[in-house]
Amino acid sequence: MPEQSKAYRQRWIALAFMGISLLVISLDNTVLNMALPSIAKSLGSSSSQLQWIVDAYVLSIAGLLLTLGYLGDRFGRKPALMAGLVIFALFSLGAALSNSTGMLIAMRALMGIGAATILPATLSILTATFREPKERAQAIAFWAAIFSLGMGIGPLVGGWLLDNFHWSSVFYINIPIVAIGLIGGGIFIQNSKSENPRKLDIPGAVLSIGGFFALVYAIIQAGMKGWTEPHIIYAFIAAAVLLVSFIIWELKYKNAMLPLNFFKNMSFTGANVALTLVMFGLFGAFFFLGQFLQSVQGYTPFQAGVRLLPMAAVSFVSAAISALIARFIGTKFTVALGILIAAFGFFYFAHISAVDVSYTKFAIASCIVSMGIGFVMAPATNSIMGSIPLDQSGVGSALNNTTRQIGGALGVAVLGTLLNSTYLARIGAVQWPVQLPAQALEGIRNSIQGAHIVAQSMPSPQLSQLIIDKSNQAFTSGTEHALVIAAIIMVVSAVVTLFILPSRVRPPKEEK
Repeated sequence: MPEQSKAYRQRWIALAFMGISLLVISLDNTVLNMALPSIAKSLGSSSSQLQWIVDAYVLSIAGLLLTLGYLGDRFGRKPALMAGLVIFALFSLGAALSNSTGMLIAMRALMGIGAATILPATLSILTATFREPKERAQAIAFWAAIFSLGMGIGPLVGGWLLDNFHWSSVFYINIPIVAIGLIGGGIFIQNSKSENPRKLDIPGAVLSIGGFFALVYAIIQAGMKGWTEPHIIYAFIAAAVLLVSFIIWELKYKNAMLPLNFFKNMSFTGANVALTLVMFGLFGAFFFLGQFLQSVQGYTPFQAGVRLLPMAAVSFVSAAISALIARFIGTKFTVALGILIAAFGFFYFAHISAVDVSYTKFAIASCIVSMGIGFVMAPATNSIMGSIPLDQSGVGSALNNTTRQIGGALGVAVLGTLLNSTYLARIGAVQWPVQLPAQALEGIRNSIQGAHIVAQSMPSPQLSQLIIDKSNQAFTSGTEHALVIAAIIMVVSAVVTLFILPSRVRPPKEEK
């Protein structure tokens, strides 16, 4: 009994340090969003360049997750986690020292390599450490709660850093967190790897990296340039050819890195589809939430972070209790309920969307969304991880995260495009009282941050205020349209979940 108690305690201590490793990833997502306006002003970044600072990281992760998860299964998940943390810290330092937008985009892409190693490693180590299904569900709920907490407190941490230090501080903060994860993880986390390692699937790795890279690149570029540009169409064609080739190869090769029979289990497929659609709405909304609070409502980064803090508390609590709810009403209904709650939150956001919306209404909307997302993440993730063989938990976790990243990239591209097109249309319809210089007009069209910079340079206070008012109204109108689409996507996701996701997790056939 004492030995069992000691093993139980060690498992949960190890999970705490896995949580710290995960925290650095989730913090980075939202801390950066708060820093975008400051980066734009400091480095002169355009709206499309701001998207690339976000999307270079997403592109790198989406392309490499599957291969790095597979390598972790084969060579050891703990070494993969440690290596990922070191890579993430090293290029966080590079990002902090960036003196141009191009350098920052490159560093973010290299940080994505570390994140693509960390993400599948934490979840696959968790699955190997917590073998009993009920305890595994609780551990995954904790994992999801930590991820939600990081995303929730990211704006507060980022806001405080930006109010007191240079924007580079949002990258420096990653280094001490990584150090704690490395030391604690090195002591308490037990290594695991596939007990029956297969031969390296090099063709599969090459095809998957190329295919996912081309797909996410095409999605991102479509959001910036339009969906009918020739180079974007070519990228989509390349993605289709590479991914179809990948599927054909994996079906034929006996040592496939991704056994496609995973998809026969609807606990795996249904949860992946649900998470992809949820990430579409969530990533797209978060891309402009920090910009709305700072650029439209005029809060400092720290003030904006404080106003997003209730989201962190609600999301953490809802994620933590989601395993208990799923135990009573089942995975399907817990996930669908969470998605519908989030959809209602997005509809409410769109309804109250205005330049001068009260904080009370804003807080209610954000808490509704975060409650719904909290209910979704852990049960859906547990459904995926509980439906695949332990021996292949790394590649299963990687595919789970890959579909999330693709959904997120689509959300930023599609909703960002919708917001930008509405913004440009509203700005284009403005009848300015005087003829503005071409450079000023270009700055106003470029981004809301650019519009505010132009306004500050105007000699007339009345004209300056007019530019600010019109750009704020245009941005808010675009936000409203994007939030409605996000809400509709969430409703579709809930319906799909009710149709295809089993009520209880179906274990893999090998474990029956």
